[in-house]
Amino acid sequence: MDQPSPISRRNLLLGAAAFGVPAVLTGCGSDAPSPGGGGGDLGTVTIGSNASDEIPKKTLEAVVKGFTQATTRINTVDHNTFQENINRYLRGTPEDVFTWFAGYRMQFFAQQGLAVDISDVWQEIGADYTQAFKDQSTGVDGKQYFVPFTYYPWAVFYRKSVWEERGYEPPATLDELTALCRKMKSDGLIPIAFADKDGWPAMGTFDILNMRINGYDFHISLMGGKESWTDPRVKQVFDTWRGLMEFHQPAALGRTWQEAGQSLAQKKTGMYLLGMFVAQQFPEADRDDLDFFTFPEINPAYGTDSIDAPIDGYMISAKAKNVEGAKALLKHFAQASSQNIATKMDPGTLAASSKADTSGYSPLQKRGAELVSKAKHIAQFLDRDTRPDFASTVMIPSLQTFIDKPNEIDSLLAGIEQQKANIFR
Repeated sequence: MDQPSPISRRNLLLGAAAFGVPAVLTGCGSDAPSPGGGGGDLGTVTIGSNASDEIPKKTLEAVVKGFTQATTRINTVDHNTFQENINRYLRGTPEDVFTWFAGYRMQFFAQQGLAVDISDVWQEIGADYTQAFKDQSTGVDGKQYFVPFTYYPWAVFYRKSVWEERGYEPPATLDELTALCRKMKSDGLIPIAFADKDGWPAMGTFDILNMRINGYDFHISLMGGKESWTDPRVKQVFDTWRGLMEFHQPAALGRTWQEAGQSLAQKKTGMYLLGMFVAQQFPEADRDDLDFFTFPEINPAYGTDSIDAPIDGYMISAKAKNVEGAKALLKHFAQASSQNIATKMDPGTLAASSKADTSGYSPLQKRGAELVSKAKHIAQFLDRDTRPDFASTVMIPSLQTFIDKPNEIDSLLAGIEQQKANIFR
């Protein structure tokens, strides 16, 4: 499978884990399909949504209420369940529109014939997006299958009040980060909040360490199956990670990202490498106390030139019963006014439309947009930059094994390489 076009600062002004589980999504969610929008001339449009957390769920409902051309019904499913069952879902009886991810993940389903070509939609909405967003919405056949809605950068988040009180400063190098962790530990804080119960959060740590140590090009090549996992460069990533493990929140495999985020909000941990959506776990009154820095430099050859900044949006399933209504809904999602609602309600997101109003962004959102605009390279995230079967069946269990037994790196990487060779043929 071809890789999506790499995004760099030159073309971007400004991305979970498993497939093929034998179950369908309809009926999996805790909520029955719920009405929304207005009853227009285009009948009923159904939406399969992974926006199961409170803020994203309310945000989608609010955006859909502004769609008056059809009646909409949303089937909300637990986020991880949605990802784990998406392949069978799309081959079964999917809703018309479904939430999904840009880039490789979009391309995979387009190549499988499981998504509708929406190039005609892009004829109308294309002027509202940069070329980079269009590239990340385009299949290997040159057609568009995805409408970007929001995106968010990954960085190291912390509470300003805690850092000011303790005199902490954002580290610029790995040595400074290690020294900061030691200071936090001596001050009675767990330095780095960490969770991997759901399988995907640790991918962000791997991504940033690999890009900091080996650069963006090597990272994307590794994700594409073109590099060996037994390469000394990959081992260095895990060695570096192992050196930081003593500063990570313990028992990570039994903790969700939400719980780790709450530990940061409760001032029990000092910092947290995650997407900006961590802001959802902060009470509204405390969100102005949330700040971040980009993960520090490790290899001066690459500095801090790369970050993860995944793009979320919507696609139309190939088995959609109301394609006309679904396309109208995607045009609604593409409108700047719709994305303005989303970024106002959800403090952890940024609008994908270049025409969105950013004047109402919170200080955190403004800083997030600035971080992405300054990055030379933007990755979509490990499980979005590689084959879905490799991400789910190999990388999730492998990273969880590493977290559980960080001293057995050689055998771990040999196992990953062997499985990779069987998948990337």
